[in-house]
Amino acid sequence: MKLIIAVVQDQDSNRLSKALVDNNFRATKLATTGGFLKSGNTTFMIGTEDIRVDRALQIIKDNCRARDQLVAPVSPMGGNADSFVPYPVEVEVGGATVFVLPIEQFMHF
Repeated sequence: MKLIIAVVQDQDSNRLSKALVDNNFRATKLATTGGFLKSGNTTFMIGTEDIRVDRALQIIKDNCRARDQLVAPVSPMGGNADSFVPYPVEVEVGGATVFVLPIEQFMHF
Protein backbone atom coordinates (compact mmCIF):
# COMPACT_ATOMS: atom_id res chain seq x y z
CA MET A 1 0.00 0.00 0.00
CA LYS A 2 1.02 3.57 -0.64
CA LEU A 3 -0.22 6.93 0.58
CA ILE A 4 -0.10 9.64 -2.06
CA ILE A 5 -0.18 13.19 -0.72
CA ALA A 6 -0.79 15.72 -3.49
CA VAL A 7 -0.80 19.48 -2.86
CA VAL A 8 -2.58 21.23 -5.74
CA GLN A 9 -3.82 24.73 -6.47
CA ASP A 10 -7.49 25.35 -5.63
CA GLN A 11 -8.23 26.01 -9.32
CA ASP A 12 -7.33 22.39 -10.14
CA SER A 13 -9.03 20.82 -7.13
CA ASN A 14 -12.51 20.05 -8.53
CA ARG A 15 -11.16 18.74 -11.83
CA LEU A 16 -8.71 16.42 -10.03
CA SER A 17 -11.36 15.25 -7.57
CA LYS A 18 -13.72 14.28 -10.40
CA ALA A 19 -10.95 12.49 -12.31
CA LEU A 20 -9.95 10.49 -9.23
CA VAL A 21 -13.56 9.40 -8.60
CA ASP A 22 -14.03 8.53 -12.30
CA ASN A 23 -10.99 6.22 -12.00
CA ASN A 24 -12.15 4.58 -8.74
CA PHE A 25 -9.66 6.27 -6.42
CA ARG A 26 -10.84 7.30 -2.98
CA ALA A 27 -9.34 10.51 -1.69
CA THR A 28 -9.64 12.80 1.28
CA LYS A 29 -9.51 16.53 0.47
CA LEU A 30 -8.04 18.98 2.93
CA ALA A 31 -8.14 22.78 2.61
CA THR A 32 -4.59 24.01 3.14
CA THR A 33 -2.60 27.21 2.73
CA GLY A 34 0.70 27.59 0.93
CA GLY A 35 3.64 29.20 2.68
CA PHE A 36 5.11 31.21 -0.18
CA LEU A 37 2.08 32.96 -1.69
CA LYS A 38 -0.10 32.57 1.42
CA SER A 39 -2.92 31.46 -0.87
CA GLY A 40 -5.34 28.58 -0.61
CA ASN A 41 -4.60 25.18 -2.03
CA THR A 42 -5.97 21.69 -1.60
CA THR A 43 -4.18 18.64 -0.28
CA PHE A 44 -5.40 15.23 -1.40
CA MET A 45 -4.61 12.09 0.59
CA ILE A 46 -5.01 8.99 -1.57
CA GLY A 47 -4.49 5.45 -0.29
CA THR A 48 -3.94 2.89 -3.03
CA GLU A 49 -2.31 -0.41 -3.91
CA ASP A 50 1.27 -0.30 -5.18
CA ILE A 51 0.25 -1.35 -8.70
CA ARG A 52 -2.13 1.65 -9.05
CA VAL A 53 0.35 4.36 -7.99
CA ASP A 54 1.50 5.13 -11.54
CA ARG A 55 -2.10 5.55 -12.70
CA ALA A 56 -2.89 7.91 -9.81
CA LEU A 57 0.22 9.98 -10.55
CA GLN A 58 -0.76 10.24 -14.21
CA ILE A 59 -4.24 11.46 -13.26
CA ILE A 60 -2.70 14.11 -11.01
CA LYS A 61 -0.29 15.18 -13.75
CA ASP A 62 -3.07 15.38 -16.36
CA ASN A 63 -5.35 17.52 -14.18
CA CYS A 64 -2.99 19.93 -12.41
CA ARG A 65 -1.20 22.42 -14.61
CA ALA A 66 1.23 25.20 -13.85
CA ARG A 67 0.31 28.77 -14.75
CA ASP A 68 1.85 32.22 -14.35
CA GLN A 69 0.41 34.66 -11.81
CA LEU A 70 1.26 38.24 -10.84
CA VAL A 71 2.09 38.55 -7.15
CA ALA A 72 2.22 41.84 -5.26
CA PRO A 73 5.31 41.88 -3.04
CA VAL A 74 5.08 42.35 0.69
CA SER A 75 7.26 45.18 1.97
CA PRO A 76 10.01 44.15 4.38
CA MET A 77 9.30 44.85 8.03
CA GLY A 78 12.52 45.85 9.70
CA GLY A 79 14.52 43.94 7.12
CA ASN A 80 16.88 45.04 4.42
CA ALA A 81 14.94 47.19 1.94
CA ASP A 82 17.82 47.12 -0.59
CA SER A 83 16.50 43.91 -2.19
CA PHE A 84 12.82 44.92 -2.05
CA VAL A 85 11.06 44.99 -5.44
CA PRO A 86 8.17 47.50 -5.26
CA TYR A 87 6.18 46.19 -8.24
CA PRO A 88 4.27 42.96 -8.96
CA VAL A 89 6.34 39.97 -9.98
CA GLU A 90 5.20 37.14 -12.24
CA VAL A 91 5.73 33.70 -10.67
CA GLU A 92 4.77 30.19 -11.75
CA VAL A 93 2.05 28.65 -9.60
CA GLY A 94 0.00 25.50 -9.79
CA GLY A 95 1.00 22.07 -10.88
CA ALA A 96 1.20 19.59 -8.05
CA THR A 97 3.63 18.71 -5.31
CA VAL A 98 3.31 14.99 -4.69
CA PHE A 99 4.68 12.68 -2.00
CA VAL A 100 4.39 8.88 -2.19
CA LEU A 101 4.82 7.11 1.14
CA PRO A 102 4.85 3.41 2.04
CA ILE A 103 2.02 2.33 4.33
CA GLU A 104 2.36 -0.56 6.78
CA GLN A 105 -1.32 -0.91 7.51
CA PHE A 106 -4.56 0.45 6.09
CA MET A 107 -7.98 0.09 7.71
CA HIS A 108 -11.35 1.33 6.53
CA PHE A 109 -14.20 1.20 9.05
